[in-house]
Amino acid sequence: MRNLTLCLLIAAASAGWGADRPNVLLVMCDDMGWSDLGCYGGEVETPNVDRLADEGMRFTQFYNNAKCTTTRASIITGLYPRGGSTHRYEELLRDDMLTVAEMLAPAGYRCSLVGKWHLGRGEGVHPLDRGFHSYYGLLDGACNFFDPARPDPPYKGGRVRYFADGRRHVTEFPEDFYTTTAFTDRAIDEVRRGVESDGPFFLHVCYTAPHYPLHAWPEDIAKYRGRYIDGWPALRERRFARQKELGVVGDDWRLSPADSRAYDWRTADHDFEDHRMAVYAAMIDRMDREVGRLLSELDRLGVADDTLVLFLSDNGGCAEEPGGRDPAERNPGAADDYVAVGPAWGWAQNTPFRRYKSWMHEGGVRTPLIARWPGQVPAGSITDQVGHIIDLAPTLVDLAEADPPRHRDGARVLPLEGRTLAPVLAGGDRQPPEELAWDFFGNAAIRQGDWKLVWDKLVGQWELYDLGQDPTEMNNLAADEPDRVEQLARAYNAWAKRTENTSRPGPGEF
Repeated sequence: MRNLTLCLLIAAASAGWGADRPNVLLVMCDDMGWSDLGCYGGEVETPNVDRLADEGMRFTQFYNNAKCTTTRASIITGLYPRGGSTHRYEELLRDDMLTVAEMLAPAGYRCSLVGKWHLGRGEGVHPLDRGFHSYYGLLDGACNFFDPARPDPPYKGGRVRYFADGRRHVTEFPEDFYTTTAFTDRAIDEVRRGVESDGPFFLHVCYTAPHYPLHAWPEDIAKYRGRYIDGWPALRERRFARQKELGVVGDDWRLSPADSRAYDWRTADHDFEDHRMAVYAAMIDRMDREVGRLLSELDRLGVADDTLVLFLSDNGGCAEEPGGRDPAERNPGAADDYVAVGPAWGWAQNTPFRRYKSWMHEGGVRTPLIARWPGQVPAGSITDQVGHIIDLAPTLVDLAEADPPRHRDGARVLPLEGRTLAPVLAGGDRQPPEELAWDFFGNAAIRQGDWKLVWDKLVGQWELYDLGQDPTEMNNLAADEPDRVEQLARAYNAWAKRTENTSRPGPGEF
């Protein structure tokens, strides 16, 4: 019976929909830095994601929104996040916004979401209310990887996270449960259902790895213990050298200097720091193996050539540190503790850039993006074309030959703010965006051409960088270019007003 089912699935796949209507597998991981993958200079073993890069395209100037919720809102709607300084769920996914599933489903796509949602639990914002045919995963943010029903520790608020299978609240999990594996198990089921359906499928897989808490299997952790014993300064130098060899950074790039929130490696507890970075690496390693299982299923069912696979992270490496870094209190990796990597490792994960998650310097907002579509996306290619997370929904609508959004339940909806990346995926160019902008909890930025204006809440004034000459934001030109600062500040405030975000002071208003 199993062989008969497999034959029927392969026959359905071979009936196909042609290269002009691809299946889409959109994989997003959580809080992974720009340099963590092997194909972006990292030492973590990621052969399966690296395979996607070898068989597809890597982006070197692709942007996210620097934070879990805001990136997820944009990837699902093709819009900048709304909500001012709060970015509440009810502002991020409103009735006047369409999800990519609500755009693709009418075009004949079976739409499934597995993993982290983080855009609300209530009526009207559940994935099943917003175009997805199936959902399995975490409606909230971070959770315990071994037991999602376990409450957060008191220092993290003591919340009980909401894990769902469809609309059913799941509260009990088997002893061998691990979210990254469980998400892949369900994603493989959804690939099979997609192949059995009458049209192409859209499957969005949102891993929670490597977001804290740092939870991994002991055998995975052991693989990386000792690799980080020489600390983040040495790690950054090694990764930067590797990035130059790979061609994802230029030979004339400079490695950004020490971060203001990163502590001195010489005074750190070396064994503890090696331990928690080893757990972080183990989480990525395990996720890569699960991606490999997904790719193997596409191969087994004969649909790999008809499937666009996209892989990215929702923001840069994370500097948050709930629970602190006291080795007497923290035990990285174990299910009964709640540990994060902290600001020094979080900064190093974004080599060669400045800052990290929630900040608008390049370390917070650049993401590795890999695209593979055999015969359509040039294999082994690297592009420096500028793109943004708001471009993914328009790209999928374009490739799916779907209608752009106009109405939802009879009411008009906001038009897409991103633009299709289809010409870039085909190996060509597209007109660069006139501007890109960001806002989150006191940090802000706008980019026009190669010029980028940044507001760092710890600095409290505008900084100006020429990314064409200074991609790692080493040389603040604000004092030399006051007119440009004023022009970009006005442009930022116009964007903030248009997108219901937070305005910032203009020059001379500090």
